[in-house]
Amino acid sequence: MPHAVIAATGLFTPEQSISNAELVQAYNTWAERWNEAHAQQITEGDVAALTPSSVEFIEKASGIKSRFVLDKAGILNPDRMAPNLPERSNEELSIMAEMAVKAARQAIEAWGKPVSEIGAVLCAASNMPRPYPALAVEIQQALGIEGFGFDMNVACSSATFGIKTAADFIASGSVKAVLMVNPEICSAHLNFTDRDSHFIFGDVCTAVIVESSETAGPGGWDVLGTRLKTVFSNNIRNNFGFLNRWALETGEVASTERLAPGEQDDKLFIQQGRKVFKDVVPLVSDMIVDHAGDLGIEPTGLKRMWLHQANINMNQMIGRKVLGRDPEPQENVIILDEYANTSSAGSVIAFHLHQDGFEAGETGLICSFGAGYSAGTVFVRKR
Repeated sequence: MPHAVIAATGLFTPEQSISNAELVQAYNTWAERWNEAHAQQITEGDVAALTPSSVEFIEKASGIKSRFVLDKAGILNPDRMAPNLPERSNEELSIMAEMAVKAARQAIEAWGKPVSEIGAVLCAASNMPRPYPALAVEIQQALGIEGFGFDMNVACSSATFGIKTAADFIASGSVKAVLMVNPEICSAHLNFTDRDSHFIFGDVCTAVIVESSETAGPGGWDVLGTRLKTVFSNNIRNNFGFLNRWALETGEVASTERLAPGEQDDKLFIQQGRKVFKDVVPLVSDMIVDHAGDLGIEPTGLKRMWLHQANINMNQMIGRKVLGRDPEPQENVIILDEYANTSSAGSVIAFHLHQDGFEAGETGLICSFGAGYSAGTVFVRKR
């Protein structure tokens, strides 16, 4: 029976980047204005004054130093505090499809084969621009790929769930190659007026070509095993959806104006960070060790781990639990200092940028985890 091979990867990185210092300046200006506008309420104790953010706070809490974004000006404008991404007409390629096409073309060029050999396109991401038509089908058309495509949303685990799905298509003989893309415009679902989360996310797109071992050439990565897990939790959530309009029309929720700080706008990203840390670290660590054992892989012998890039403290603790010691920097790849959290794309960015130095037969792990809770492990061996 053929098995799956990760044959090539691609990465689209926006041209614009925001440093922590720039982000802090914008937030603090906005917060100062808010405090001034609500001075009477603050004095009377009805609301609490907003605490300024700082570069030191962000780096200690997350390890993030900068993030790439599609629109820097809108995010840093204290009068807006959100990216400015104009809606495109139905006749234009959508912005997320455009990102995916750029990443996909890089992967296809590295692969060195015609798109006619790709039988399926999966678009796996934490947010989609519309319910239908599927973004994957739009990307499929833009690249001239025959076959079929569909969208997947498993939040930050979408990429590993996509690789698993592609590997299953390969094993069943449905197709010989699959293109899996992860366009993430995380800046659009982030509340930049929330001190506890305004620094978390960045924008990016990754692409992975998963191919049958029957047609794969030299190089690439044999997929040794894939495993998925979900456990329901409200600790990471985004309530934006098409049913919101009915609640608005019936007056059951507030208008689209920004809520006061402390009244989280649940139509954007919200999380209970400490609860997430406490729940997810053991869930993921145990999953990695158990899956490795079932595959006959000694987890302490992994040459490299490409983990979801959510928080440096979380990644370091998972690394210690899996390896049984403090990982060396080259063993537990960190790219979130430059890219921030890019949801489903994070582990693939790490894999794409840091897969050098492997000899044939050496093993590594691609792993993601996030809202759901969801988690996915993909063990790979250099061909």
